[in-house]
Amino acid sequence: MTVLSDRDLGELIEDEGAVVTEDGPDMDLDLQLGPSSLDLRLGYEFGVLETRKVKAIDTQRMDTYSDIKERKTADTDTGMVVHPGEFVLGTTLETLDVPSDLVARIEGRSSYARLGLIPHAAAGFVDPGFRGQITLEIQNLGNVPITIYPEDRICQVVFETMTSEAENPYGEKKDSKYMQQSGATASRLDREKR
Repeated sequence: MTVLSDRDLGELIEDEGAVVTEDGPDMDLDLQLGPSSLDLRLGYEFGVLETRKVKAIDTQRMDTYSDIKERKTADTDTGMVVHPGEFVLGTTLETLDVPSDLVARIEGRSSYARLGLIPHAAAGFVDPGFRGQITLEIQNLGNVPITIYPEDRICQVVFETMTSEAENPYGEKKDSKYMQQSGATASRLDREKR
């Protein structure tokens, strides 16, 4: 696979609409576009697990999962506090529309990692054909609370070429349970065929 350069990323964004902002301030490519990646900004919506209300998350009985997740919103003045050891779902302001001949990877930014904040803990691979906002799995690995703010550049996306166009892009697969996701989307493990 080959990583797209800033020139190719600019064309992908400007000409093909592979990254757009539907709510919130427009993208600033002068600020967000790096040599081989595009910084993505933190959205306003969060999902927080109410850990005092749960004995355990049962992956085969996900119907109780929605009862322990609280939806919160934050603004650019107050932000969202992530306590040590806490795991919070967030979202990007940007919506991705990955062409069927590319894949995308979501990576953390080192400035946040150096504070002990992991803005995207796992599931950083974005399939060809996916369209939607990216749900971020945010975790504070440090020893002190960290306040994060919507509209800040919290992570980055890297696009890579594939050897050929996908025969069955993500949105065409029967189990595309996160297609068109918007906001901090919780696990949809209950929709998975076992």
